[in-house]
Amino acid sequence: MASIYSLSGRRAIITGANRGLGLEIAHHYAAAGAELALGARDFDLLETEIAKLKSRYAGLSVIGRRLDVSVPEDVADFARWASEALGSIDVLVNNAGVYGPMGDVETVSWDAWAQAFAINVYGSVLMASAVVPGMKQMGRGTIIQISGGGATNPLPGISAYASSKAAIVRFAETLALEVKDHGITVNAIAPGALNTRMLEEVLAAGPERVGQAFYDRSLEQQAKGGTPPSKGAEAAVFLASDAARGITGRLISAVWDRYEAWPDHLDALDMSDLYTLRRITGRDRNQDWGDR
Repeated sequence: MASIYSLSGRRAIITGANRGLGLEIAHHYAAAGAELALGARDFDLLETEIAKLKSRYAGLSVIGRRLDVSVPEDVADFARWASEALGSIDVLVNNAGVYGPMGDVETVSWDAWAQAFAINVYGSVLMASAVVPGMKQMGRGTIIQISGGGATNPLPGISAYASSKAAIVRFAETLALEVKDHGITVNAIAPGALNTRMLEEVLAAGPERVGQAFYDRSLEQQAKGGTPPSKGAEAAVFLASDAARGITGRLISAVWDRYEAWPDHLDALDMSDLYTLRRITGRDRNQDWGDR
């Protein structure tokens, strides 16, 4: 798990850190030397994982607290507590997320649909809003948003997830421009198809709710093992390191993008819409019938 990128001296908040990708990022950050403030709704499980982290990475500060990112008071209290315990926060990883209800839009619960947005979108916005003032005071900071396939592809039967992931990537792009002059970078990571608890939820829902095609792809993913969580964690370490300074407002595929080379092409990134959400026009596909 050794990284070529150092996070020594960095203090990071990671949400949804008690399992899956969030926990994997926590291990990679600790291995790179970062001090950690971890949050999750299931604090019992989080406590167990924190004990393992402390044992494995002796000497590093690893603290945790129950956190529901959809509750504004929880977020404010957590950010204040983390800052007081570790000092100013250098890195925020917005990892907490849910699939939300599955099924055709007219059949799912509105409350469950709205709650998916409350966690995936509002929770990330709240966390960013809580740490940005401190980062502005320092004149530096890194915010990393975990995205997913829903940001770039429609997902029939999982509309809350797909819509919320697209929304939060566009928020990350927008926030990147708001805070760029303060030395703060904001990027999103698509970690690939992970075999996590969320995959189990898709399989449990069945093809009648998530669609036969998506269900079949999920079965194949389960059988093949999916993308190793380490891919997304390695990208998160890179973005939090000095090596990624200047990269901001981008949606990065941990699987397909050679992001390590991007620092050599910052001008090309800044002057283009590469690795961002955008509308595809007819001229982009060599069609001349649809554009003025």
